[in-house]
Amino acid sequence: MKPITRRTLAASAAVAILHAHDDDGIPALDRSTMIHGAAEPFAVAGYRMGEAALSALGLSRSSEDLEVVHYSPRLRQFSSIVDGLQAATGASLGQWNLAIVEIKAGLTASVVRNKRTGRSVRLTLLASFVKEYGGLPAGARAAAASRLTGIPQQQIFTLARVG
Repeated sequence: MKPITRRTLAASAAVAILHAHDDDGIPALDRSTMIHGAAEPFAVAGYRMGEAALSALGLSRSSEDLEVVHYSPRLRQFSSIVDGLQAATGASLGQWNLAIVEIKAGLTASVVRNKRTGRSVRLTLLASFVKEYGGLPAGARAAAASRLTGIPQQQIFTLARVG
């Protein structure tokens, strides 16, 4: 086995970053997979939610006016939404504009806010989405995640203005 060097590590990171931002790919799938580590329906749903929030609030990716708070129980399927949100919005824990608040099951939601205007949107997965995609075996998740890139957002989540 060949030892890992800084050069091979940097090359691998460069390839991963280029793949995640490949204009020929599907950003919702590629970018959420890059952050989450695997193609997963709830991460892709989070990406779609993040895109919709940015559009509704008139913000661009990585805007300094952006704030994202994800309310989720400590369950992988619901917490993986935040990986998609991060991939779509550019918000991150390191920038202090992304927060995760642990809550009871059944109340999962994400709030995205434009700090400059004070306007916010609340995004919530549809119960039908959770029922259909929540119990998928690992082998079926990548195909399901790919399908989610092409369906209308109204079949995945609701978006409501809250401020």
